[in-house]
Amino acid sequence: MKWSDINAIAEALYDTHPDIDPLTVRFTDLHNWVVELDGFDDDHTRGGEKVLEAIQMAWIDEAR
Repeated sequence: MKWSDINAIAEALYDTHPDIDPLTVRFTDLHNWVVELDGFDDDHTRGGEKVLEAIQMAWIDEAR
């Protein structure tokens, strides 16, 4: 997975953290969780706020 794989990341986060409300996750934690996902293989420094917001919104949609 790359940072651009927003929906795949959101699905993986939902599967990995099913009891977490995505709205309560700090971006620093979200960044760490993304880079720790199995299959994530991208530059860790590229996960900026805009990308993290998109991932968080996709995760919220996935959790509904």
